Amino acid sequence: MVNYLQEHYFRYKQAYSTRSFLLAVAYLSLMVTGCSQKTAVNPPAKSNSASQVVSNNQNSEKNNVVRLGYQKGGIIPISRQRGDLEKQLTAQNIKVEWTGPFDRCATLLAAINGNRADIGGCGDIPTISGIASGQPLCIGSVQRPQPDSLGSAILVRGDSAIRKPADLIGKKVAVNQGGAGEYLLLKVLEKENIPKDKVQRVYLSPNDAAPALYQGSVDGWAVWEPYISIAELEHKARRITTTHPAPTYSIMVVRGDAAKDNPVAIKSALTALSQDGEWLNQHTDAAADFMVKELKVSQAVAKQATKNRGPESYVFPNADDIAKLQKTADWLLEQKILPKRVDIAASVCPLGTTATR
Repeated sequence: MVNYLQEHYFRYKQAYSTRSFLLAVAYLSLMVTGCSQKTAVNPPAKSNSASQVVSNNQNSEKNNVVRLGYQKGGIIPISRQRGDLEKQLTAQNIKVEWTGPFDRCATLLAAINGNRADIGGCGDIPTISGIASGQPLCIGSVQRPQPDSLGSAILVRGDSAIRKPADLIGKKVAVNQGGAGEYLLLKVLEKENIPKDKVQRVYLSPNDAAPALYQGSVDGWAVWEPYISIAELEHKARRITTTHPAPTYSIMVVRGDAAKDNPVAIKSALTALSQDGEWLNQHTDAAADFMVKELKVSQAVAKQATKNRGPESYVFPNADDIAKLQKTADWLLEQKILPKRVDIAASVCPLGTTATR
């Protein structure tokens, strides 16, 4: 307490002395100006300069922070547990903050949109939908589609008479609006030549869709991991689809202003996430263990979900990725899921990473 008072007094005395000195300089300046027009002393200019230095320091501190938002599952919460990303960025004088977990992309994107996070992992469908709705988002890095992945599926109850997509005609299927679930259902119906208006879409979040399926309020549920494995192993649900008819990208979504104002830190964080993914691809048991700790699921659920999701491999998008994402965006517009067309090339973060690969 004594040290604090001494320090406070010293700062006060120092500030008082500084103010007295500046007043004296200002007074002398007025005298000199009155005597001669050849010499001009401009204290306000010095004041502005000092303010600029303070402002630059504040901006520098702000630009050394990256906030990572995460869903239940995915690479970011695993990176949070593993700790290597934070150490790597700290060595570059970049502070890492974490926010989450979020139950789905919509709530994560809302956090990014609300300036509570800078980076978050989502699917391409909710990302494109968010951009189309005017959210200040950009595409940082991508994980390319994996045709053989079992990371998404349409589920039904174990005792359901539904065995194939055609059996969904006249039924209710829970999906997340404008997200991966709705996209999966529409693509399955398109592949099976089933008019989309023959199956009723019920818009529910995963937390609401799960009990709705188990209790019989809906007949099916289009969803992704780890919800699939939880439903299958713990609630005896079963899938009526195997692979996705139109495999999707996963995207590291970035807040637009963060990418513009803080490109070096954002790019470093995206690179570190990619490196964590590559490490986990070589240590799948560790990935499952991390999921158990993060989501409080059983070891069996974690192992199956990790296997179904497949490898985590994020790269900066190239021209081919942009073209494929544009095709998806245009299809979503045709289906009237999007309110307007999204220009994917213009939606890639300005990080200097879009050279052809």
